[in-house]
Amino acid sequence: MNLFRPQLLNRRIGAGLALAGLALLCNTPVNAHHAFAAEFDGDQPVELKGQVTKITWVNPHSWLYVDVKDAKGQVTNWGFEFGAPFSLQQKGLSKSSLPPGTEVAIKGFRSKNGKPFAYASVVTLGDGRTFQTGGAPDVPAVP
Repeated sequence: MNLFRPQLLNRRIGAGLALAGLALLCNTPVNAHHAFAAEFDGDQPVELKGQVTKITWVNPHSWLYVDVKDAKGQVTNWGFEFGAPFSLQQKGLSKSSLPPGTEVAIKGFRSKNGKPFAYASVVTLGDGRTFQTGGAPDVPAVP
């Protein structure tokens, strides 16, 4: 059997190019972020202040939990979705910036399910430092 016949060689080259193309496709980074609009309501902005109770610094989204008092003095623990830890650190925010008891003000958008959860776009610490905390591409501008 002669492996170098032109038609057989052309098939091998074609198969090799197809495999190389497939390998390139598999190696391309994919933006697999869920849509903001799937969980949060861009028509329901929130601006809340309170004390940090807990932070989970995990991928793909960190979460900050804050005790928020309403006008009657009743406390509700809110959960705020942040971006990934690496992204937050690139912006200058670290887990150590938000220990329990820290006063924060958060602007973002309420969850669609009506529970005390929100997507945080901006957090302001008690010392006045402000950080962008979200990064989803379909988030509306904070009012």
